[in-house]
Amino acid sequence: VVFPYEPLLRIEGPLAIAQMIETTVLNLINYPSLVCTNAARYRLAVGSEKKLFEFGARRAQGPDGALSASRYAYMGGFDGTSHVLAAKLFSIPVSGTQAHAFVQSFTSLDDLPNDSLCVGHVDSLKLTALQWRKELGYNENDPKFYHIHDGEFAAFIAYAYAFPTKFIALVDTYSTLDSGLKNFVCVLLALAQAGFIAVGCRIDSGDLAYLSLCAQDLFQQLANRIESKQIQASWLTNTQRSDAIHALRTQKIIASNDINESVLLSLRDQNHAIDAFGVGTHLVTCHNQPALGCVYKLVEINNKPTIKVSNDLSKTTIPCAKQPYRLISAHGLMLLDLLVPTNHAAPEIGERILCRHPFDHQKKAYVTPAKVIPLHKLVYDGGATEAVQSRPSLDDIKNYVEKQLRLVRYDILRSLNPTPYKVSVSPQLFSFFVGLLESNEPIRELVA
Repeated sequence: VVFPYEPLLRIEGPLAIAQMIETTVLNLINYPSLVCTNAARYRLAVGSEKKLFEFGARRAQGPDGALSASRYAYMGGFDGTSHVLAAKLFSIPVSGTQAHAFVQSFTSLDDLPNDSLCVGHVDSLKLTALQWRKELGYNENDPKFYHIHDGEFAAFIAYAYAFPTKFIALVDTYSTLDSGLKNFVCVLLALAQAGFIAVGCRIDSGDLAYLSLCAQDLFQQLANRIESKQIQASWLTNTQRSDAIHALRTQKIIASNDINESVLLSLRDQNHAIDAFGVGTHLVTCHNQPALGCVYKLVEINNKPTIKVSNDLSKTTIPCAKQPYRLISAHGLMLLDLLVPTNHAAPEIGERILCRHPFDHQKKAYVTPAKVIPLHKLVYDGGATEAVQSRPSLDDIKNYVEKQLRLVRYDILRSLNPTPYKVSVSPQLFSFFVGLLESNEPIRELVA
């Protein structure tokens, strides 16, 4: 976790070489940090209980952008990706569902190859699903159910036959309530009878909160009716009946459809039954902030501090090679980050430390940390043939990000009016900074 004014990375070396790598370094930091930050915000918006899947390959900035986005979204807190190559290259859990085109490609039950789609304990998944459709009363000749689409029903059966352990149905191709969910429960019950538990359904349009509650209500009602034998299903063994009830009560509801952080925050405030979200466009393109403004500035040369002066204080650089320290409270939360020149002593645990705002002399505070974390570690020494630090795995990085976010107070992380986090400098650095700033700022002469 990094904040404005503090160095994310420090590079020391010959000026010409350090300048040559500027563009590469910024390119390798800006987009990854942006996507990882965006993913972390989405994770904060939904909490730790919900699943998040990256679905952004089709909208990313080219094939390389799509691969990168999958990797950095996973770092930031997502649970998986629909990008098969990214999953293979980076060992990210892969997850996806069927497309609307797949559902549309079936027009009737006649499109299924034959009646002998044998799966598990049933000789024909198609006939078993039809048996459940009749038992549930979803009669296509009944005017109440004339919206049920046979092509969609056939598509679900075909997909369940191909992926009996990973069956997720896209239920909004025609009508989520009148067709999709009804066809889905018939197929999931046929799968349960065969000995497999469907994963769930995906809703890709409409009022996501309302439709998720309708889906949950349908699953629970059917489970209760099968358990009480209001739905007889007399052909079921006791084990099959238990499997059917378990399948209905454990179905996951996945939502997609132009999901962004605002939508997630809004859904959090509503009563919904969504278990997982598929997020694409707004995640990988970082729609709210398409670029991250990391900069690469010279702060010291030949052991002499340098400064870049600007009329805009936010663009004035803080001189000296610096080591940032994170000061932690006795409650285990971050108090502030303190910038100290690398040739000065590190702050100590239990020491009362004066911390100064780098640009406002009126803002200062004493802090007594219970823990001091140095944020910079040497990872590569130009004289060595290998990195000093071993390269962490993707899962290690993901866990580290999650751990760091737990150290940040809620009011700093909240989406609306967050409390600014304090990035301070030591008194010695502050005094030197002010002196160097004054000596490098031109004094204008006013003429009437």
